[in-house]
Amino acid sequence: MIGTLVNMAAILAGGLLGLLLRKGLPEKLRNTVMLGMGLCVIMIGLKGALGTGNEMLVILSVVAGGIIGVLLKIEERLDRLGARLQKRFSSAEGDSFGKGFVTATLMYCVGAMAIVGSMDSGLRGDHSTLFAKSVLDGVSSVILTGTLGPGVLLSAVPVLIYQGGIALLAQAVEPLLSDRVVTEMSAVGGVLILGIGLNMIRKDHIPVGDLLPAVFMPLLLTLIM
Repeated sequence: MIGTLVNMAAILAGGLLGLLLRKGLPEKLRNTVMLGMGLCVIMIGLKGALGTGNEMLVILSVVAGGIIGVLLKIEERLDRLGARLQKRFSSAEGDSFGKGFVTATLMYCVGAMAIVGSMDSGLRGDHSTLFAKSVLDGVSSVILTGTLGPGVLLSAVPVLIYQGGIALLAQAVEPLLSDRVVTEMSAVGGVLILGIGLNMIRKDHIPVGDLLPAVFMPLLLTLIM
């Protein structure tokens, strides 16, 4: 849990710094940096997705995960949660509050570093991956908060629950986590990160929230196949 706590602290620290700098940043500069961040997120997603050794498994995982996500209405629930938080904490922030919370939550929770780093932390007490992720997330938090507002700060709570939960459950599922499964989970996470990046630079919206179950599909599909 140490790595997850450090990650959470980095997001909060970066978010607070972003709030302090927000009013001093011109809107054009914030928008330009946000688009640049989107392109960087796309690059990270592509790098993770191209690591797959079984493209069909990734496709099946995304399809199956998307079906489950739609049935569970994950994206809709995330949007409603963001709207409630916006109303509760920052009604003056407009739509950006909920968008900041959802965007940051997905960006910080989806991907290889969150999954593998949490498993390393839980199984071996090796927090190095999460420490590296903390640096990246802290820098991202400064930019995201400066652009989208204080909703980004609340993303630290899902990070704690998600990564902490993986770390605590890692020992129970250790026999099922072969190198192949971890690789394909990371590849699916890369696809979702790519979707997040596209959402940051395009007006059309990809419901990445509904695709979140896809990250865990390689574990189930590998057992079946």
